[in-house]
Amino acid sequence: MKVRKSNVIILISLSIAFIFLLFSRSCNIKEKKRFQKLKTEKSLGQADVVDETSDPNILQIAIGSKDHTTLVEAVKAAQIEHILVNAGPLTVFAPINAAFDALPEGTVEDLLKKENMSTLTTILIRHAAPGSFDVSKLKKEAKKGRKIYMATGDYLEITTKEEDVYVNGCRILSSIQTSNGVINVIDKVILL
Repeated sequence: MKVRKSNVIILISLSIAFIFLLFSRSCNIKEKKRFQKLKTEKSLGQADVVDETSDPNILQIAIGSKDHTTLVEAVKAAQIEHILVNAGPLTVFAPINAAFDALPEGTVEDLLKKENMSTLTTILIRHAAPGSFDVSKLKKEAKKGRKIYMATGDYLEITTKEEDVYVNGCRILSSIQTSNGVINVIDKVILL
């Protein structure tokens, strides 16, 4: 039986196409499974980025602070980690753990419940201001009688007493410069 050269080429081409089809189908199944797995894992956007060479951002500093574990837990419950890693500049007034402990019993636990995420988010965002305001800049603003504009749209009063600076009655314990703004450690939770 004589086989034509063109028939052989067609047969080889069909075989290659069939193998390619099987291979691509196999790859597509694997990609589909990988994509479904990624869909089930919650992405934190920029907050997921691991960068050990740049200066730390607000979220990284907070996560590394033993005095801010409750704040970090609240930020994670509200799912707003991405806000604290944005380019900024951003000023965050970060209550220490003792500030949360001073709230009425059960308040923090109640706020961390999924059904209270909206309230928790509002409270946390009220602790953030666009711009970079360390203690010295806040002192200057207080002398001018100015208030600070917060991310919620609220204006909070800045006052001084001797060398201490207060925002809405919360004393600033220290200021920490970060790659995307300033953390002002405060002794109370800003509730309004």
